[in-house]
Amino acid sequence: MINLFLLATGLQNLIGNVTIETVESWFTFNPKAPLLFNSGLFLGMFLVFYFIYILSRKTHYFRITYVVLFSLFFYYKSSGHYFWLLIFSSVVDYSLSRLIFAESRQSYRKLYLVISLVINLGLLAYFKYTNFFIDNLNMLSDGHIAFANIVLPVGISFYTFQTLSYTIDVYRKELEPTKSFIDFLFFVSFFPQLVAGPIVRASDFIPQIYQKLNLTKEDFNKALFLIIGGLIKKAVISDYISVNFVDRVFDAPNSYTAFENLMASYGYAIQIYCDFSGYSDMAIGLALLMGFTLPLNFRTPYQSASITEFWRRWHISLSSWLRDYLYISMGGNRKGKFRTYFNLFMTMFLGGLWHGANWKFVFWGVLHGLALAVERYFGQFIKLPKTIWIKSIQVVLTFHFVVFCWLFFRAKDFGTAFQIAENISKLQFNWEQWSTMILAYRNVFVLLAFGFIWHFLPEKWMQYNEQLFGKLPFWAKAILLGFVFWIVYATAAEGTQPFIYFQF
Repeated sequence: MINLFLLATGLQNLIGNVTIETVESWFTFNPKAPLLFNSGLFLGMFLVFYFIYILSRKTHYFRITYVVLFSLFFYYKSSGHYFWLLIFSSVVDYSLSRLIFAESRQSYRKLYLVISLVINLGLLAYFKYTNFFIDNLNMLSDGHIAFANIVLPVGISFYTFQTLSYTIDVYRKELEPTKSFIDFLFFVSFFPQLVAGPIVRASDFIPQIYQKLNLTKEDFNKALFLIIGGLIKKAVISDYISVNFVDRVFDAPNSYTAFENLMASYGYAIQIYCDFSGYSDMAIGLALLMGFTLPLNFRTPYQSASITEFWRRWHISLSSWLRDYLYISMGGNRKGKFRTYFNLFMTMFLGGLWHGANWKFVFWGVLHGLALAVERYFGQFIKLPKTIWIKSIQVVLTFHFVVFCWLFFRAKDFGTAFQIAENISKLQFNWEQWSTMILAYRNVFVLLAFGFIWHFLPEKWMQYNEQLFGKLPFWAKAILLGFVFWIVYATAAEGTQPFIYFQF
């Protein structure tokens, strides 16, 4: 009894101020504090999860089931009871894909595919676009239909596209169904990329499920390097710039100077890149720690010399999905020049609508669609010399077009976006005023400059840094990781900030 008492006392001292209510909060959903990669709670849970995961590496069925259960718990902590919707979607697509695979009659195969499309897109339309349709109907008819009380499940756009790609690939006879439902649920619910991508192709991911877990030292080093870089991008650069500068200017652009409006526009460009690519880096790193390879999702997109190149570098998993399952399905470039331009335009139009139920997202997509069509048309006649000066001009022009488009992506409405653009148009050179503002926002501008310098570093430099990190002793890597988490904690003035793409 004395030993038990001493053990209990020791545990109490170790735990400190942890109460029963705190422990309960670890395992219940709080809509105001969803589970995020950049939170201390996730770090603790992942360490416990990973310890058991490594111990179970030789028992395939247990390992797969264990990851599925943790992934469903992770989604529950991110989106509440909507994890049942994820399971329902998985049951539907798993069952229909098996029917498609076993059916020899083309008419029935097409019917099962249509059912899958209707159910998946129907759920997406209901949760994401119901109030958008009601709002537009009220505006057109001067009606007063009340908005529906609908909460958008986190990541529904991502896992819907993922399950659809699986069913379509089976229909196209490019893929065989998984061996069991638990394997398919593993593919759909895999927590590192569940709520914000990268959008994983079944043909790339499912074969990895059946492979023996083999985590090399190189994979481990690369994973830690990606996780550390992702944390810095998201929790240090993106969150600090957002909270301390960008959000304030976009909320009230007329309260700030033209220079501040311009810097906020640049700030949002690096903020959304660091936020989303930071999440992708962490997702890829976490998956790699578990022995799975996820596709690259960003490749320094602001170094692009054209909008076409930009979409080969930005959100690669989405742009390639839209190309393979939407653009090509509409005919791609196989039905004449006019149809090619129309298909490019419609792909980006629908891509903009995918990002959000608001006309400003559609307009953002339309701008990119028009740019892609214009580039395709004039590219037939204009061949610019490939010099560093010409490419530099192209990169600058492309970047500023992208920044202009981001105004409509970030602003709360069209009026705010156009107001920021108008304010920037009044910019006049005034070094004394600018230097005063730079000093006033010095921390913001330091991180802004650091973010852009990091982004524009040559790829070889990043590879060298990764190799240098890999040569560090394990204790040094652990200290570095701890130091990064300390920086994240120290700079999180307003708590853990959600990822931008969680709303999509």
